[in-house]
Amino acid sequence: MTTAHTHGATTQFTSLDPVTAEPVATFPVDDESAVRDKARRAREAAAWWDGIGHDGRRTRLLAWKRTMTRRGAEIIDLLRRENGKVRADAVIELSVTLAHVDWAARHAHRVLRRRAMPSGALMFNQASTLEYKPYGVIGVIGPWNYPVFTPVGSIAYALAAGNAVVFKPSEFTPACGKWLVDTFAEAVPEHPVLQLATGAGPTGAALCTSGVDKIAFTGSRATGARILAACAPTLTPVLLELGGKDALVVAEDADVEAAVEAALWGGCANAGQSCTGIERVYVADAVAERFEARLTERARQIHAREDFGPITMPGQLDIIRRHVEDALARGGRALVGGPESISPPYVLGPIVLADVPEDSAAVREETFGPVLVVNRVRDAHDGVRRANASEFGLGAALFARRGAAALARSIRSGMVSVNDVMAFPGVPSLPFGGVGASGFGRIHAADGLRKFTVPHAVTRRRFTARWPFRRTPAAPRT
Repeated sequence: MTTAHTHGATTQFTSLDPVTAEPVATFPVDDESAVRDKARRAREAAAWWDGIGHDGRRTRLLAWKRTMTRRGAEIIDLLRRENGKVRADAVIELSVTLAHVDWAARHAHRVLRRRAMPSGALMFNQASTLEYKPYGVIGVIGPWNYPVFTPVGSIAYALAAGNAVVFKPSEFTPACGKWLVDTFAEAVPEHPVLQLATGAGPTGAALCTSGVDKIAFTGSRATGARILAACAPTLTPVLLELGGKDALVVAEDADVEAAVEAALWGGCANAGQSCTGIERVYVADAVAERFEARLTERARQIHAREDFGPITMPGQLDIIRRHVEDALARGGRALVGGPESISPPYVLGPIVLADVPEDSAAVREETFGPVLVVNRVRDAHDGVRRANASEFGLGAALFARRGAAALARSIRSGMVSVNDVMAFPGVPSLPFGGVGASGFGRIHAADGLRKFTVPHAVTRRRFTARWPFRRTPAAPRT
């Protein structure tokens, strides 16, 4: 949560603890002039950062990782106070963040280095090379649900590729964003390669028009469309990760006990506020009764305040309530919880709904809360068909023994976990991103590194040859 106020001539805002509403930190609202100045300073720093080469950046990024590790207790505390995470989720977020910084630092040279390319028989006289050069300055607009891990998926890879970065964290978690910038400045004190811009939507809009060379945004589909519109006049390229409506398919031969635990983890971790969290579960009829009974039993054993924390944004409760009430009004059943579970102070237990129509809001729209819709299907193939009948396509999960690989390939999404959930974000060598309404572009891995670069191709003539520009009767005619 946030609150805005004016101090002298400067507008400021304060981030608040989502449970207690106690102030966490106060920041200026950076206007268009301030953001443009940060982009200018970033461009000056970018020349130095690019100039130190891959080895120089590797050394400094690994120093940043060590600094974050040493100061890890600070960000775990901030994630708890400003974002509402329980300690276990905060520790996980820091751990995967460090893994990605390490991978980007160690692999950027291999992925992006200059290399010889085959020229082919027609151009045998040319020596061809390809390398990936940085854009210059990247603007990163981060979310509030994973305010450290998610932006670092863009920041670390953009930095490793040789770019400077101007980072605007969510207005709900600016202190977490400042911690990232401060730890980087401690590890890399020479130039302001990573800078902080704070504020709400207008600050993000100002970043889009500040002269940066690319924008990487994570957030809602509606805001993503506004980002695209803001960048269109200058043809500034955009990378968008816009959330999902991820499905878990439970096959008729699945390990039901494991699938139940995975569904609860995927649906309730971080209070269900994960873009790759599980919101829809399609269970083969052969195991549906057993799955529902065990899921109901286990969901009732979960304690929200201890196990996954609060809803961070107060307005999200209205969306959750609308989805639950719509599902029940259309004939769905509440196995656990219901509308009565949804009330301030923003801590609610798991809500499990069954037999929800496929055209309901709880199935079609992103809920972003600890709500699981469990629907029976004929078999795993029918489950995949329903999973694919969504405009979103970020991640997915599948529990099956036979034919799991083929089923996974048939799911329309950027990523799939087999016999697990949300495993792919923690694997730095795998690209992260979706299709359809979930956005476009990739972060993480080699694909993520290349998304923050421009391919640069060079041909060089091997030996002297004369190519007079003069047509003769024997020359080919068109």
